[in-house]
Amino acid sequence: MLGNFIGDFVKGKEIDLLEPKIANGVRLHRLIDEFTDLHPVVSESKDRLRGKYRHYAGVIVDIYYDHFLAALWLDYHSLSLEDYAKHAYDVLRTNWDILPPKAQFMFPYMEKANWLVSYSQISGIERAMKGMARRTRFYSKMEESTQDLEKHYLAFQTEFQLFFPDLVNFVKEEIPEIKIG
Repeated sequence: MLGNFIGDFVKGKEIDLLEPKIANGVRLHRLIDEFTDLHPVVSESKDRLRGKYRHYAGVIVDIYYDHFLAALWLDYHSLSLEDYAKHAYDVLRTNWDILPPKAQFMFPYMEKANWLVSYSQISGIERAMKGMARRTRFYSKMEESTQDLEKHYLAFQTEFQLFFPDLVNFVKEEIPEIKIG
């Protein structure tokens, strides 16, 4: 869990400095990113947004899919989202010293706003998109993306529900020691 969380914050050879279980989590994160980027259903979701958001379409779809995972959580996990989030925040807090500096900077905001649970609501996605839009170098229009989520909600949800079981199966095949669910 810890390695998967810090995956975006660990660059290149930094992975070699991590203990093996955490490094495996980073590797899992990278495999999931690669699988997701190449999945044809995810491409359909991105194509719906690409005209307006250009190269930010992939980032937006990732957040949309986070929304559907949170909103449909009990379809995929036996523990409530609230309990899972509490456990995840406990793991991150307990391993504070292992977190890269950028993750340490972000985590207090994540925990305080309870991002994992807030993503289950469109209002939580809207806050996330507005925050990301403020931090992008170029004008991204991400602050408008919640409107597109609402407009095409059923299509994005259907695509997520087609994609996510494929992702779960991929992880089970690639990393059999990972317990899913």
